[in-house]
Amino acid sequence: MAAVGIVGVPPLTVIADLHRQGARICDLDELQVRAGLETTAPFVPRVYCAILRTVVQNALHLALDAIYIDVGPGKCDCAGHIATILADHLTIPVIRTHNEDRTGFGTPICRSGLPLTEKFLRITAGVQNPTPAPELPACVPTVGFWGVPPRDFSILGLFPATTHVYGWTRCMENKTPADAELEAHFNPHIPTVFFAQSFCAKTALAQYLARKHPHSLYLDVDVAATSSTRAKVQAFLELSGVLP
Repeated sequence: MAAVGIVGVPPLTVIADLHRQGARICDLDELQVRAGLETTAPFVPRVYCAILRTVVQNALHLALDAIYIDVGPGKCDCAGHIATILADHLTIPVIRTHNEDRTGFGTPICRSGLPLTEKFLRITAGVQNPTPAPELPACVPTVGFWGVPPRDFSILGLFPATTHVYGWTRCMENKTPADAELEAHFNPHIPTVFFAQSFCAKTALAQYLARKHPHSLYLDVDVAATSSTRAKVQAFLELSGVLP
């Protein structure tokens, strides 16, 4: 069985084909190995976002047969540079894809009453599956989380289960990562945290939308959430009446 790494959200046709081949899919955006991120320093600058540095870290340490990396509008320009670097340093194929899929698969997980960490685990795992997520009852939201999946999921444990998910993560579940209109959508009637990884181009959109939202917190986190970051989120949720 071939082991294939993916970066971002490759097109549905690619994922479906990997399933037909019986490939074992590994999401390189996620923390897969325990080596320090400093091992990536010879390949990418420290001012690259922690997600792409994690991609490089995983690719250097995992035994893979190929890598599919989305370098289209559904990921970021920097992913193209990562593809160039990996192709130069690895002996396996590094295949560039451009996901501009437009068929929506829905966002039941984003709107469900599952704990926020569970929402993100299901959404990120769903990237490896060509079928839609099962229907779930929607909850009445009390707070929003807009943005990308954080490298450090521990921050998600601060939020109640009545958190609705927006931003690129919602695009992930919908299997349309390049849908700019869906990514920019938010609910102005609930307090919302606008999140992006430090040094990610999406920090600009996160900050811009946070300024438009009437009750928001803009947040960028580098590798892991610090105690100061966690305190800031906790205070925002408490002062917004979301938590007791």
